[in-house]
Amino acid sequence: MIRMERREAHIDDWISYGVKRGIYTFSRQKLVAQFSHLSQQTVKNELNLLIKKGGILPVFKGFYSVIPDGYALMGVVPPVFYIDDLMEHLARPYYVGLLNAAAFYGAAHQKPQVFSVVTSLPALRDTTKRDTRIVFISTRKTIPQQWIRPFRGENGDIQVSKPELTAADLITFQKETGGINRACTVLYELMEVVKFGKLDKTFFDYVPTSTVQRLGYLLENELEQAKQADILHSKAKTHGCKFQKIPLKYSKPTENYETNEKWKIVVNEYIEIDEW
Repeated sequence: MIRMERREAHIDDWISYGVKRGIYTFSRQKLVAQFSHLSQQTVKNELNLLIKKGGILPVFKGFYSVIPDGYALMGVVPPVFYIDDLMEHLARPYYVGLLNAAAFYGAAHQKPQVFSVVTSLPALRDTTKRDTRIVFISTRKTIPQQWIRPFRGENGDIQVSKPELTAADLITFQKETGGINRACTVLYELMEVVKFGKLDKTFFDYVPTSTVQRLGYLLENELEQAKQADILHSKAKTHGCKFQKIPLKYSKPTENYETNEKWKIVVNEYIEIDEW
């Protein structure tokens, strides 16, 4: 995030000066410090007036985005516009994941209803601003930078999971995407850009072994990706993954269902891929 040091007489002038320099986001803390000669209540009142006028959008507690002219009629700014600045403000590692990441690779034919961001603990509360919902998914593990890549956005770079991690996350966090069938539907398209031959220990340290098992089974038996499944299986064994018997769908009973011996998956769910 670029820093603004110039002092202006009015808050709207200070914001306009920032926009001219390509700065579209700011924090309340920064604003209060910049206008230390004003009371905090005065700063709050002026800021609220700008919000009511439709020029500023409060996107998270104490953090704001200017609404550029291109979004003025909608009165809302998409999260991709400000997410990198927000996460820097919160001092959190992150990546855009799941269906939103898949969309960057052309693998989401419907616009996701939520904006999914994977970040570290402690957990952040989900937020909704003018029908735009950001869901924060917390991970206890260190986010592997090797499996994140930047995409150039309107307001700087956005950190997005690479296709291989996106594929895994679609299984790990299937509940957040609408279930395993929805995950498979997106995976079917995403596999065009996935290259499991690049997987290394950092990937398997981060991705749960249960996810590797479910993903491999689905690729081989439901998505016509036997070659990719074999590569995943070989890489998993090379990097010490130990498969244990688990259900394909963890929320369903496992009695009287067959087990796939290669992936140690109890096949307790019928997979139906949506026709696009």
